[in-house]
Amino acid sequence: QVQLVESGGGLVQAGDSLRLSCAASGHSVSNYAMGWFRQFPGKEREFVATVSWSGLTMSSDSVKDRFTISRDNAENTVYLQMSSLIPEDTAVYYCAAKRNGIYSMNWFAYDYWGQGTQVTVSS
Repeated sequence: QVQLVESGGGLVQAGDSLRLSCAASGHSVSNYAMGWFRQFPGKEREFVATVSWSGLTMSSDSVKDRFTISRDNAENTVYLQMSSLIPEDTAVYYCAAKRNGIYSMNWFAYDYWGQGTQVTVSS
C-alpha cells in the first residue's frame, strides 16, 4: 500500500511561484508513474502533469509553459514546480501514483491518491 502526502500549497499572488511536493511512503514508487491533478469547486478532477517511471513527462496545455513535474526516486518524492501563477490556477492539487509505470492523463488510471493541498492565487 502506498501513502501519498502533498505539501507546499498556500496563498500566493498572481505571478508568484510555488513548489508542491508529494512524499510517498509504504513502498518505493520509482517504478510507478506519478501524476498531479487539480480540482476546482464543483468540477471534476483535471489533469495537470504526469511523469513516467523513466522520467518522460507530459503536461496539460493550460500549464505546460508554467508548470514542471519532476521526481526524485532517492527521496521517493514527486514535485510540481509552478511559476507565473494566475488566479485560474486556484484549486486543490492532488498527487497520484500508478503502478503501471506508463504515464497517463486519465485520473481513473491511478491507483493511489493523496489528500490534496490547497493552492490559492490572488489577483
